[in-house]
Amino acid sequence: MLFTKDKPRALIAMSGGVDSTVSAAIMCEQGYECIGVNMKLHDTGKDEAEQSCKTCCSLADAEDARSVCHKLGMKFYVFNFSEDFDRQVVDRFVCAYENGRTPNPCIDCNKYMKFSKLYDRAKVLGCDVIVTGHYARIVYDEQRGRWLLLKAKNTAKDQSYVLYFLNQEQLAHTRFPLGDFESKEQVRQYASKYDFINARKHDSQDICFVPDGKYADFLTEYTGKNYPCGEFVDTKGNVLGQHKGIVRYTIGQRKGLGLALPESMYVKGKDMQKNQVILSTNEALFSTHLIADSFNWISMDEPSEPIHVKAKTRYQAKEADVTVTVLENGLVDLTFDQPQRALTPGQAVVLYDGEIVVGGGVIRET
Repeated sequence: MLFTKDKPRALIAMSGGVDSTVSAAIMCEQGYECIGVNMKLHDTGKDEAEQSCKTCCSLADAEDARSVCHKLGMKFYVFNFSEDFDRQVVDRFVCAYENGRTPNPCIDCNKYMKFSKLYDRAKVLGCDVIVTGHYARIVYDEQRGRWLLLKAKNTAKDQSYVLYFLNQEQLAHTRFPLGDFESKEQVRQYASKYDFINARKHDSQDICFVPDGKYADFLTEYTGKNYPCGEFVDTKGNVLGQHKGIVRYTIGQRKGLGLALPESMYVKGKDMQKNQVILSTNEALFSTHLIADSFNWISMDEPSEPIHVKAKTRYQAKEADVTVTVLENGLVDLTFDQPQRALTPGQAVVLYDGEIVVGGGVIRET
């Protein structure tokens, strides 16, 4: 990828959390010259103490990362990618909601920030690999002649789902040191051995630019738009009540509808042109079919014949058996053996063959 040196060089994405910290320590132990980088992506404007315990992009996190790098004898930089982040992540997030889709901004952040912008900076700094604290594994398969993305050994923390977009060039020059750890406690024990300041730091949970989880409020504040009220309707078009703005609802949602109905109803779909939220019973949320776009094949070339593998349609979803067919227009057709609940446009669908990530894309329609 980059320059040839006597000592290999690694660029470490340092969030300030324990995962990236331990990843840095491991790479140092393996003989790499390590450079720590913290990415300034977004300023929420929230109270620092409140933000630092929930997200991964606070000033306190950057200082924790700096402290770790100092202890390990690593150079440390902060890169301001806030403009790129707004364009590539936040604007995509807004566009998706405004078009009736439910996005996964953390995937976009990985794709366009960590493994694009950071990858480019690694080249400038003469690094051989970039390193993150993701729970996944990368191996080279001699028989296939390809780099493979595998699940982490710690299946409870596995993050391969959010990395399905990685191409062969990126996989060849990326390292995930935590992929072989079998528990998070082992990672914390490793950090405690070094007496790192963040050994017992809580994991970040919320999306960094929506730390309170109120997506609709963020959309209104960010765009300056007031998303108008409209109708709740059933699958036959009967009006059931008024919604408070179509961007406030996602497929499968039941809570927060504000309706008194004779039976439990869930969001089945949204008609953006009519500004209608379509409700149904839970049984009607199940379907066996979806179409995906923006597909990336990792373990194989695009198949010319249907393949039968397993798929995940949400980060926390269980894998399900599915037949996958690439259509003539390049879109990918997925037909599940058993009906799946609340298949949602905008979410990633990732294919697995055992522990191997076959590939993935974005749900376009169901």
